[in-house]
Amino acid sequence: MSEITPDLVRHLAGLARILVTDEEVEHFAQQLSVIAESVATVNKAIDADTPSTSHPIPMFNVFREDVVRPSLTQEQALSGAPDAADGRFKVNAILDEE
Repeated sequence: MSEITPDLVRHLAGLARILVTDEEVEHFAQQLSVIAESVATVNKAIDADTPSTSHPIPMFNVFREDVVRPSLTQEQALSGAPDAADGRFKVNAILDEE
């Protein structure tokens, strides 16, 4: 793996249009080296038989059957509304629309 040099950090900063000081360049070079070494370590641990995964624990959605059950009538649902019209809740407009 190639070393993260100050020149490489300056180049990357230039591509990102980020102004960096010489102190920041040295600091970022050290940090990026640690990150690159960590990624290399993880890559060594992975072999061709390791499946790709987005989560370490298998996950799945639990769905229930959609069963129609008795519920409120339209009139019952609207009975507690401060205002209703045409079988719907009536509310004040929040946008300046005509």
